[in-house]
Amino acid sequence: MTERSGLGGLAGASLGTVATSLTVFLVATLAVQIRSGLHLSLSELGLAVSVYYLAAAVAAAPAGRLAESLGGARTMRAAAIGAGLCQALVAALTRSLWSLAIMLALAGAIDATMQSAANLLLLRRIAARRRGLAFGVKQAAVPFTSLLGGLAVPTLALTVGWRWAFAGAVGLAGLAVVLIPRPRTTLAQRPRAGGQRLEGGLAPLLVLASGFGLSMLSIAALTTFLVTSAVAAGMGEATAGLLAALAGGIAVAVRIGAGAGADRMPVRHLRLVGGMLIAGAAGYLVLAAGAATRLAPLMVAGAVVAYGAGWGWNGLFNMAVSVSHPAAPAKASGITLTGNRLAGIAGPYLFAVLVTRTSYPIAWLAAAGATLAAATVMLAGDRMLAARQARQLPASEPGPPQGIQAVQ
Repeated sequence: MTERSGLGGLAGASLGTVATSLTVFLVATLAVQIRSGLHLSLSELGLAVSVYYLAAAVAAAPAGRLAESLGGARTMRAAAIGAGLCQALVAALTRSLWSLAIMLALAGAIDATMQSAANLLLLRRIAARRRGLAFGVKQAAVPFTSLLGGLAVPTLALTVGWRWAFAGAVGLAGLAVVLIPRPRTTLAQRPRAGGQRLEGGLAPLLVLASGFGLSMLSIAALTTFLVTSAVAAGMGEATAGLLAALAGGIAVAVRIGAGAGADRMPVRHLRLVGGMLIAGAAGYLVLAAGAATRLAPLMVAGAVVAYGAGWGWNGLFNMAVSVSHPAAPAKASGITLTGNRLAGIAGPYLFAVLVTRTSYPIAWLAAAGATLAAATVMLAGDRMLAARQARQLPASEPGPPQGIQAVQ
């Protein structure tokens, strides 16, 4: 493994993640303009985004197996090409709820494929001493995508139209194809995926998938409806878009910082995930207060904390899952991603229904409750992984098991 190879893999994984996740984030941040152009209600927009997460949930586990079979780089290239085609279709052909939903379903399956493949590639090509930073940078690409979507509101949606934002996204997908490193093996040289076992069984992964899913109930609502909630609280459309960009930038910084710190902290990293989720729940409470009082400073503070703490831990989580299952990291990532995306199906729609029947403050309070539940389940999953690791270590080994520090 060379430094150049590792850096190339990180650049490809990061931009590939941006390219495949950009579709749904553009729909979220351009929601006001898309709803007006396609004549959609708030609930219909939530339904369309839920279709994205349904497709991602269905595709996540098979995508993990596909990546193990084809290799991370080869699978990532295919996903990036698919993302570009999908964004071009959104720009050119979307005319109704159903056409938008179909395009988002395609985008969801493509993004699930990219996520598992990128985790596999990073585990194989990044040195262990820099793995936390690498996963943090790769996962920072997702909130960075939210930042790009927020900037698209004043620069494109309010000037030349929302379709041009999707047309511009095609160029990013093309650049990702160029940056993704070449495969190291031919297909004939790839090991058979069926021979790669999940160490420790499914139980810890299913618990972690549940925690990941509970967090996604809130995160999907946050990324989909922050802009519309801010507009309803009295912000201008351009200002609300810039708020989403600011919050996304905070999440980028937190993910990178948390990943860099993970390489230096001899702790169980899933415990940090639980703590960050608890702080994120406080952010949703502040958002509820801001929506109720229509005070812009509270909306800004709530968005920053909810994005930063409540959405800044994903790099730690994916690293813990991948490193604790070195024989089949893409399979393990696919299983936990399934839980995440299954909850994403319900998150936007349930939030929209809550807003329609009650109010934004009540909906943000519900998001805070789901985030606290996610923290509880994540900590339970951490204990299961720690117990499994302890059973696998030789009985004569003294002191705290170092392996737990590495994988958590």
